[in-house]
Amino acid sequence: MTETTERYNPFTGKRIVDGLADAVPTAAALGLEPPRFCEHCGRRMIVQVSPDGWWAKCSRHGVIESARLERR
Repeated sequence: MTETTERYNPFTGKRIVDGLADAVPTAAALGLEPPRFCEHCGRRMIVQVSPDGWWAKCSRHGVIESARLERR
């Protein structure tokens, strides 16, 4: 299976194309909104928000958590 290099905007689900601007919602730019779409395939994710963070699950690529991203 060949690995694709396509990337998708995690807030809009649109494919990222070099040279084309892709608007990011204001709340997402401020870090107030969790991703709603998978960056790898563009599929809509299941998202759970809690007072101390969030997690998002893609049916193909698994779970990402806000706590894991904050440690970077």
